Amino acid sequence: MSDKKAHVNSWYAASVPEFPEQPSLEGLETADICILGAGITGLSTAIECAEAGLKVIVLESQRVGWGASGRSGGQAIFGFGCDQHKITSMIGIDDSRKLFDFSLEGLRIIHERCKKYSIDCDWRAGHAHVAIKPRHITELKHWQSDLEKNFSYKTQWWEKPELAQQLASDRYIGGLYDDQSGHLHPLKYTQGLARAALSLGVKIFEGSEVLSLQRGAKPVFKTRTGQVQCDYAVLAGNAYVHGIAPELDSKIMPVGTYIGASEPLGESTARALIKNDMAVADINWALDYFRMSSDHRILFGGRASYSTLPPPNLRGVMTSRMTRVFPQLKKLKFEYVWGGYVDISVNRAPHWGRLGSNIYFAQGFSGHGIAATGLAGRVISEAIRGQASRLDVFEKIKHLPFPGGRVFRTPMLVAAMAWYKLRDAMF
Repeated sequence: MSDKKAHVNSWYAASVPEFPEQPSLEGLETADICILGAGITGLSTAIECAEAGLKVIVLESQRVGWGASGRSGGQAIFGFGCDQHKITSMIGIDDSRKLFDFSLEGLRIIHERCKKYSIDCDWRAGHAHVAIKPRHITELKHWQSDLEKNFSYKTQWWEKPELAQQLASDRYIGGLYDDQSGHLHPLKYTQGLARAALSLGVKIFEGSEVLSLQRGAKPVFKTRTGQVQCDYAVLAGNAYVHGIAPELDSKIMPVGTYIGASEPLGESTARALIKNDMAVADINWALDYFRMSSDHRILFGGRASYSTLPPPNLRGVMTSRMTRVFPQLKKLKFEYVWGGYVDISVNRAPHWGRLGSNIYFAQGFSGHGIAATGLAGRVISEAIRGQASRLDVFEKIKHLPFPGGRVFRTPMLVAAMAWYKLRDAMF
């Protein structure tokens, strides 16, 4: 029990009741399915399998939603971590269309689960990708055209005056608005999924870090104080797991990302800043993203760290980035600032699949996981139950290891990201 770490000091953790503590794994347990990770991916897989009548155990090293699922930006957006045209270039238009349609199902899953299991996660509809520079307008309009022509998906283009009617910032010169995407409270949603899983008979063991996975006809997860033997194993720990399946480790990199929550603005001030309560993200490589909380705070994210080291003067940097968007708030202070890791793949596309016949995994959400993680749980559950056609499509995406090996891949990535940040600033 003492091995469990408390949630980071975030507005998310401060704004919800503490989730009922679950026991740590002791001794031997058996299950049809054992899942590593009590985030959205793992819990969604657990719900799908338990709804099908399977016996499910979830192992979590800390608390439910302790990782990215409980501390992310909370933006739920169609598609995946890379643009759809990139997926098309990798697997062809027919399979790319399938994956895009699957991604829209990921958004629907959120609403289905919230309705079925009475999860209140502060859902707000609407999301805008916004342009800072003329080249961003070109990129966004090409994206809009590709979505409509090849995927029959319509979005709205807002010129600067239209955008200004909803967003009180002079920084942006246009935006691509989608009314099906939106934002939510990620920790509330993750805890709601955990309650749903428990109601279906799923066992969740917290404070139960997996130390090894023994492969074979009956995989065995081993922790310090127990083990679980299962028919099927699922790896859903993403950026917070290393060494359990070394062949997967080289295909993702942990990237630090950071969020600040301001002091409350009051409803009238909040609505004056974002009239329609949408979420917003620019399309710089080192992007800013923001939205309003249910109690009218700005939740402002950005300042990714590719070195795994927290940036110096984080609060000051986040304040500077926020006031660059909203200079009228220069006296506003962040009440909370926190960070965490997301897992990125080389091509930023989702990396989902299986190792052998009875070990499944989902990783590489690349900062685009709120909706895709729920989809991953459904797709993996289908494959476990003998319907692998959708997972087969995801496995067509080829994933390369990060160059540089264990020693040099982080500095090489830092150098590459420095170029992209320079490009953001200059072009």
